[in-house]
Amino acid sequence: MRILWRPIEFSRRLLKVESCSITESESLIPLAWTSLTQKLRKAPGISLLGQRKRSSTMPEVETNERDSELFSPPSDVRGMTKLDRTAFKKTVTIPVLKVKKEIVNKLMRSLKRAALQRPGIKRVIEDPDDEESRLIMLDPYKMFTHDSFEKAELSILTQLNVKPQISKYNLELTYENFKSEEILKAVLPEGQDVTSGFSRVGHIAHLNLRDHQLPFKHLIGQVMIDKNPGITSVVNKINNIDNTYRNFQMEILSGEDNMMTKVRENNYTYEFDFSKVYWNPRLSTEHSRITEILKPGDVLFDVFAGVGPFAIPAAKKNCTVFANDLNPESHKWLLHNCKLNKVDQKVKVFNLDGKEFLQGPVKDELMQQLGLSKERKHSVHIVMNLPAKAIEFLSAFKSLLEGQPCSSELLPIVHCYSFSKDADPAEDVRQQAGAVLGISLEACSSVHLVRNVAPNKEMLCITFQIPAAVLYKNQTMNLENHEGPPLKRQRTDEAFSEEKTQIASNT
Repeated sequence: MRILWRPIEFSRRLLKVESCSITESESLIPLAWTSLTQKLRKAPGISLLGQRKRSSTMPEVETNERDSELFSPPSDVRGMTKLDRTAFKKTVTIPVLKVKKEIVNKLMRSLKRAALQRPGIKRVIEDPDDEESRLIMLDPYKMFTHDSFEKAELSILTQLNVKPQISKYNLELTYENFKSEEILKAVLPEGQDVTSGFSRVGHIAHLNLRDHQLPFKHLIGQVMIDKNPGITSVVNKINNIDNTYRNFQMEILSGEDNMMTKVRENNYTYEFDFSKVYWNPRLSTEHSRITEILKPGDVLFDVFAGVGPFAIPAAKKNCTVFANDLNPESHKWLLHNCKLNKVDQKVKVFNLDGKEFLQGPVKDELMQQLGLSKERKHSVHIVMNLPAKAIEFLSAFKSLLEGQPCSSELLPIVHCYSFSKDADPAEDVRQQAGAVLGISLEACSSVHLVRNVAPNKEMLCITFQIPAAVLYKNQTMNLENHEGPPLKRQRTDEAFSEEKTQIASNT
């Protein structure tokens, strides 16, 4: 009993907060003592006494574990549904090194390993007892006594005439010092998923909350505004995307009721009412990928154009663009954004159903484009970005054109988006598209993985040239055996699997 009593008494003295003044300590034990009961169950008392003398040899704790012990908010905020910022005050003991203020800059470069690395907390503070000195905050999981300094660090301290004596400082943490994910992890039920990611659309943060997060939705919204400069509105999607107009109902969780927003993507500016149109900032890379495929002079038909993220960059690249969207609001903002980006003279805008657009303006223009001389060097591309239903619209290409087929190299190239929950999503999309067209796309298409939408749900883009046997009427060719013009497969199964893993890890 005597052996165990001494370390318990020592830890009690160490953790007691008397004031915010600096006191000398022959040894500063890390905050792991806060879970002393658990430590005592795992180690005999005599080893604890030994640890007191050899504290500098204690193994370092991983960063995420350290933060959860030292920099987590107070435990009594658990279950809070109305944000009370004052409840997040907490005092922690931090090791510090006292130095003359004129040598701080020289010393900090050499103490990078030992210094406290915590966003939002100053590593150098004024000494409340000495105007000529400063206190360097040290890592409480590395620095316990003067023996914690490495040889090179001790050498610099000696050169600058600094005593390697570590003291302790009682630092008060407040709501401002905690990250949003730390706050939500402390508030939400223990072990439940925490909302830390969101889609940013100008000044709007768009969340997709799960059921267990809904009781805390207003608190979550306020934390997002507090911790993300420039965010003034936080919304939560409360139903699935409408397949007709591609918008969804949303609830404002916190901030101003202002859905009119302005975003900048790939050096282009878009303005729109986020509550009435479709916009997904996670598709920025895909918009850029398709734009890079196009060459000046190419023709682009954008069947489900939205507010213009494919059409406007293509027009800027001196392509001839035909852009369509059924949603009247999208149509309105598409016109507006074409003018905003000074391409309104290069984009012909339509407000039609996708099938009507394909069988009307697209058909008329294709008849003209494909009837041109074989010397024509530009390509024709058709983008169909409505992943929930776009493959169904491929049927509009069947027997769309009349007359003699053009040469295979002039046939339109389709970029059609789709979702898949299949174990082999690339093959699944090929089969879906092939079934609608009545041909096999196995050897004449490429599939690009766009992003991981949800667990076991992928968004993909299948690219292929429409075979003449599909596009033209009165073709006697056997569609079942026709594979269409060759198109190099850009993704092997192995490469596709690697890309899928990469996207999943970044989502």
